[in-house]
This record gives sequence, structure tokens and C-alpha cells, in this order.
Amino acid sequence: MNQERQIANWKQIYQDTPVESMPWFNPDLDPDIDSALTKLNLKTGTVLDIGTGPGTQAMALAQRGFQVTATDISEAAIEQSQAKAQAKGLNISWQEDDILNTQISGEFDLILDRGCFHVFHADQRQDYLRAVNNLTKPKGYLFLKCFSHLETRKEGPYRFSPEEIEDMFSPQFNIISIEQTVYYGRLYPRPKALFCIMEKHKQD
Repeated sequence: MNQERQIANWKQIYQDTPVESMPWFNPDLDPDIDSALTKLNLKTGTVLDIGTGPGTQAMALAQRGFQVTATDISEAAIEQSQAKAQAKGLNISWQEDDILNTQISGEFDLILDRGCFHVFHADQRQDYLRAVNNLTKPKGYLFLKCFSHLETRKEGPYRFSPEEIEDMFSPQFNIISIEQTVYYGRLYPRPKALFCIMEKHKQD
């Protein structure tokens, strides 16, 4: 689970590979995200989609009426997603950005991470946590989806147990739930995942 992993060159991947063929591509809103929005009765507000990739989740949320900012480290991913969103008449702010050295400002009602955090090795995670904490409004939410420690594939990103997620995020966030689930995409059997709903602590 904690072995050093080779992380993909995202910039090159999005230049060379059709997004529809990527393992994590899901044209629809992720069922776990859909359920979480219903559970929390979230219907409006500002959303930051970190590591948006194909942009499908950002577009699905914009179609529901959320005010969405979508970021990715890959310029190609942003350009492709932006073109598709414009063709659908969706108003989304697309920005090339590295969350570890983010240039995004402001605070959001909801931060969505469907596969960004789990690519960072241990010495990068505090930078991620600091950025996400700064970008979430007090009492705002973080939806985090990452590979589960139950996933047995040799390849792929880092894996986490619920206890590890709670240890890392609980200083800044109230852990509402951590559930075992899967990644809905192009891989079968579907990779085992954790879906975490967290609420940022209210500031004193």
C-alpha cells in the first residue's frame, strides 16, 4: 500500500490519448457524487473540481446549476474539456493549475477530487492538505475519491485505508463518512475505491 509508485505524465497522456479511452473516463456524474449531493441536499453553490481530466464531472455539475471551476495540471485536458463544455453551452471556469502550488484564489462551497490526491507521494500530501483547506469555506465540503487499500492491482496510484484518510484530514475536516466503493470507468473489474465526505471545521 505504501510502496513507491510510478506516477503517469499527465500532460503527455492528455496530448496523446483520446479521453474516452482513459481508464477513469465516466461520461456521467459519478454515482457516489450524485448520492452525496442528495444526502447533503446540495443543489447550488461554488464547486472546485481538482484534477478534472476529461471534465465530465465538472460539466455534469454545471448542468445541475452549480458554479464550477475546473482545474488540471494538463493544458491539453483543459483545452479539450473547455471546447466540449462550450459546445454544450456550459459556463465553467477552466484553469490549468497544479494543486500543490495552486494559483486558485477564493473559497468554495464544495471541493471535488475524484482521483487527484492518490497520485501524490507522502512528502507531497501536506502541500495538498494545506491547499485544499485554504480553498474550502468554513462548513464547506470536500468529496474525495481515492484508491482503497483493498485494491490488489499492482499498477496504479497509492492506496489508503479509512483510518489513514481520517488521520490525515481530521485536523481540518469533520469526517462525515468514508465508504468502500469502486471507480466507474473503463476498467473491469472496477478498481476498489474509498469515497469520503468531509466538512471543514468551522473557524473560531
